[in-house]
Amino acid sequence: MVTTSRPSAAAPLLSAAPIDLEVVIEIPRGSFLKRGSTGEIDFVSPFPCPFNYGSVPDLLGMEGDLLDAVVLGPRLAAGTRRVVPAWGAVTLIDRGMADDKLICSPEPITPAEQARVLRFFRFYARGKGWLNLWRHRPGHNACAGWCEAAEALARARPRGPDWPGPRVPY
Repeated sequence: MVTTSRPSAAAPLLSAAPIDLEVVIEIPRGSFLKRGSTGEIDFVSPFPCPFNYGSVPDLLGMEGDLLDAVVLGPRLAAGTRRVVPAWGAVTLIDRGMADDKLICSPEPITPAEQARVLRFFRFYARGKGWLNLWRHRPGHNACAGWCEAAEALARARPRGPDWPGPRVPY
């Protein structure tokens, strides 16, 4: 489900207009287990996840997996489904493939929160680069920065009923 909502005048707006999306949480805030969209454990992190991490169940990102979504705020249990506004997106380059992460929050995102999210994904890109090197999976890793939620959604495509799961191993 994707709908446009009205911005709040109470906080700075980092996206033209937030877009309401249904997100399913795969990794609760504070978890050390990184699970993929199929539910299988991808790796155990030495650091707890600072955000609720999930996906939009009816959209695929450019790498062929469910479109990633980060939900700021208190910890949400794995499997939680929630409609939340997407205020922007971060584009991560993983093994040379662009992988958008929608940044969602019930409240408008402040510039400080935006900076914190970008710092995390810059750190994550470096860590994922080392993990890919150890796994012998070549390719460039980087955080390409912030973009509008609408830009990330324009690059996504609908998930069909015959989707077999991610085509790229993580």
